[in-house]
Amino acid sequence: MIQESTALIKVDPRADVEVLRFLAESNQLRDFAEARIITTNDDLKPATDDLAIISKVKKAMEAKRKDYLQPFQEHVKEVNEAYKILMTPVEQADKITRDKMTAFINEQNRKRQAAEAIEAEKLALAKREAELKGGEITVDLTPIEKPIVAPQRTTTDMGSAGLKDHWVFEVTDFALLPDDYKMVDAVKLGKVVRAGLHIIPGVLIENKPSLAVTTR
Repeated sequence: MIQESTALIKVDPRADVEVLRFLAESNQLRDFAEARIITTNDDLKPATDDLAIISKVKKAMEAKRKDYLQPFQEHVKEVNEAYKILMTPVEQADKITRDKMTAFINEQNRKRQAAEAIEAEKLALAKREAELKGGEITVDLTPIEKPIVAPQRTTTDMGSAGLKDHWVFEVTDFALLPDDYKMVDAVKLGKVVRAGLHIIPGVLIENKPSLAVTTR
C-alpha cells in the first residue's frame, strides 16, 4: 500500500548544472559539425573522434533524463498497483450489475423471439393445411404469451442504462480475407531480413548502410 510521505524530487533539468554543462558541450559539437568539411580520408578521423564524443554526451544526457523520470515512474507504478486493489470492489459491482441486466434483457428478447418463431411456424402450417383441406384450419393460432419487451433504455433520476451494439469479429479463414484487411508483420520481416533473408516475394529489400559509432 502507498504511504503518504514527503520527498524532494528534482523536477527541472534546465536548472541542473551538469545538464547545462552537457548542453554547452552539445552546442559546441553542433557548431563543429556545421563547420566541418570532409574532403579527404584524413578528415574522417577528427569526425570520428567527434562522433565518439557525441555518443558519450548522448548517453550521459539520456542517463540524466532517466534519473529525473525514475522517481516519477516508480510513483506512478506504485499508485497504479495500489488502485488495482482499491478499485476491485467497485469494478466487481459494476461488472456484476451489468452482467445481470444484460442477461435479463437478452433472455427476455430470446423468449420473445422464440415465441414469435413458433407463431410464424404455426401460421405457415395453417396455410399449408388450408391449401390441403380447401380452407379448413385446425391448427391452434392462439397467440403465445410473450414476455414484456425490455426497454431499450432505463432512465431514472440518477442516470440511464441500456444495451448498445458491440460488434466483435474472428478471422476464420485468412486466405479469404480481402487484402485491404491484411497487415504486414513488419517486426517479423525485419528480423528475417537482418538475419540474411534478402529475397522475399512481394518485398523490395535494399541495403542502405548507416554509420555505426563505437566508443572506447
